[in-house]
Amino acid sequence: MKHFYLILTLASLVGASVPVSAQISIDEVNAERRNVTFRDRLKSTSVDADYFSLARYKAERAAIRKERNYLELGGGLQGTLTSYNDPWISVSGGDNSIALVATFNLRHIFKKNLFSIETKFNAKLGYNRMKVETQRVGPDGKPMVDESGNKIMDSEGVWFKNQDEFVIWVNPAFEMAKNWTYGSILQFRSQFVNGYKSRSEQEKKHLKSKFMTPGYLDISLGITYKSPQKKFPITVNMSPLALNATFAESDWIRMRQVGDDGKEIKPAYPYGIEDPEKTSKYEGGSSVEIGFDRTFGKTGYLRYITTIFSFYGWITDIGQKNKISDYTKYLEAYDKWADKEDTSVGHDIKDKPRLPIHPTVRWENTLEIKATKYLSTKVSFQLYYNRAQNVDVQTRTLLQVGLTYTFKNKPKP
Repeated sequence: MKHFYLILTLASLVGASVPVSAQISIDEVNAERRNVTFRDRLKSTSVDADYFSLARYKAERAAIRKERNYLELGGGLQGTLTSYNDPWISVSGGDNSIALVATFNLRHIFKKNLFSIETKFNAKLGYNRMKVETQRVGPDGKPMVDESGNKIMDSEGVWFKNQDEFVIWVNPAFEMAKNWTYGSILQFRSQFVNGYKSRSEQEKKHLKSKFMTPGYLDISLGITYKSPQKKFPITVNMSPLALNATFAESDWIRMRQVGDDGKEIKPAYPYGIEDPEKTSKYEGGSSVEIGFDRTFGKTGYLRYITTIFSFYGWITDIGQKNKISDYTKYLEAYDKWADKEDTSVGHDIKDKPRLPIHPTVRWENTLEIKATKYLSTKVSFQLYYNRAQNVDVQTRTLLQVGLTYTFKNKPKP
């Protein structure tokens, strides 16, 4: 057995020592091309790189609108009530009264590139109610008296208007340089309801004013400067060319009314319109408007707004005839001209003496103090000078305490 393994081992060594070689030759290989198709088991989905999102589009448009538009809305209601019972009135005196004033203001600014338009609307309407002593009228329409000849009086509460005005102000403009714009300003003022002579005289013959009697329209073209300083936000508009129009549409108010017996029912309230046959008056000239609006404190507890507007109709004044500068001489000439009405000669409106046109000035001030978000106190003062209507300066002061609310879509620009 051992010899067998020895012989097998020697044979293996001999075989390993003998070289072995092999050669394969290929004379020609013929291969046909065949198309190979692979089965696609996956579903394909197209992907659009310009995917549109409606929600994103609306959000972007809302952001653009908010950037271009500034909106401020405010309203308030102020009132006072005073009430006494009869024993108090009989001993200490007094009078029951109610006073209510409603205010509303809107301010909107739209700005796109170099163009901007600012719109403001302000309105005030107020009434008060107090007792008025009036003489009792009998069935025959005559005032009643007692046996001693004393007047028989009635006491009743009467509502009377104390505030009534609305103003529309529009300013389209184009930016010409930093803080400077050029454009126009349109301003219209009038009132809502009828105005009467006094609390106890509120019949048709006592009517003094109503909507569009009077009405005022100011149109100006010029340049405007706006201060960039937040602590001194002043705006100055200078208009070399401006137009002022006065309207009095009611013939009953504008003209002098006379009864069948020739007695005067009411005087004329022409509001500066000299020709009683006309319902409007137009003057050309220049105007200046200065505005200031600042809020103090982080919470805006104090706000001061002032606006002064002045118009001078120098263009119309140049062509005006029969001008008399001295007021005393003007009154004498006017009386002579008015006396011609009762003569056969008559009178012509073209011959009427006239005063030189004076600048019209309107200065408004409002100081608002906010105790809370909804409770505020307002002090307003207004000065008005229009010599065509009154040779004296007109003033008005108002103190209001009550509810108020202001909405803003973003911080004031």
